[in-house]
Amino acid sequence: MADPRFFAKAGPFSLAELAVLCGATLADGVDPSQVARDVAPLDKAGVDDISFLDNKKYVGAFTRSAAGACLVHPDLADKAPAGMSLLLSADPYRAYAMVAAAFYPTPRPLPGIAASAHVDTAARVSPLARIEPGVVIGARAEIGDGCRIGANAVIGDGVVLGKDCIIGAGATVSHALIGNRVNIYPGVRIGQDGFGFAMGPKGHLKVPQLGRVVIEDDVEIGANATIDRGAGPDTVIGAGSKIDNLVQIGHNVRLGRGCVIVAQVGISGSTRCDDFVIVAGQAGITGHLHIGAGARIAAQSGVMRDIEAGGTVGGSPAVAMQDWLRQSAVLGQLARKKGR
Repeated sequence: MADPRFFAKAGPFSLAELAVLCGATLADGVDPSQVARDVAPLDKAGVDDISFLDNKKYVGAFTRSAAGACLVHPDLADKAPAGMSLLLSADPYRAYAMVAAAFYPTPRPLPGIAASAHVDTAARVSPLARIEPGVVIGARAEIGDGCRIGANAVIGDGVVLGKDCIIGAGATVSHALIGNRVNIYPGVRIGQDGFGFAMGPKGHLKVPQLGRVVIEDDVEIGANATIDRGAGPDTVIGAGSKIDNLVQIGHNVRLGRGCVIVAQVGISGSTRCDDFVIVAGQAGITGHLHIGAGARIAAQSGVMRDIEAGGTVGGSPAVAMQDWLRQSAVLGQLARKKGR
């Protein structure tokens, strides 16, 4: 049901093919040769569509849906309307992601360099890359196979891109080494000076920022995010990390593997986040902290101290989640008493 002006659809696929693709199991009685021609939400899907149910809030929509097939957790399968074919999955949303990607795969770029692009003669650009109008690529830059550089993007001197990277329109990348399958959205700024000054009454003296930004494989960086290069040590974004729009990451920050940083988060310089840390929207983390593996930081938190591995915090200054909820409840009670 995606707009064909913007999205090219593949398929159709049999339910057997889709089940293998996403690791689901066909429910008893389902015809494995039944065909799905598209994906669609529960309330819009028709007999030729496959949908999914991942949240119990939408059980009502599930029971009324006209979808021909649906990905669902086994615990909710008994809520399905008559005639719907079920693909059972312990993680229906993840399964749907795989199915939707099969119907709407990321198109391969058509290789070529636009006439209006400026590519330095000392740059190395794969013949399988696509360089769109207005792009500037500096000396000694390396652009790998299957990369797509969007219109008016700037790739600075010496920058290295691995295979199958996407650089969005108007993005700028300098002082960076980038792995494979990295997706950098429009307007992103990577590799600019970190905010480093020797401050004093005689004026604030700029400290040279002599590090790089190292971005590992399979990272996504949302629109208008900024990642400063290191002051000496590198700024590092670990493999598989996902960074939302309008995030600011300061110099020398190190993210481990699989971190999720949601919109408008700010991480100050030299803070280290271990693997699979989650930072919710508009949280702020001060500098030189250690955030342990698997830690979770609630939206709008102000983090001023280290967080142990697996910890969950909220509030400003951030404290353990149970303490924050208790504090909030007590404040609410005090306010109600004062009102009475």
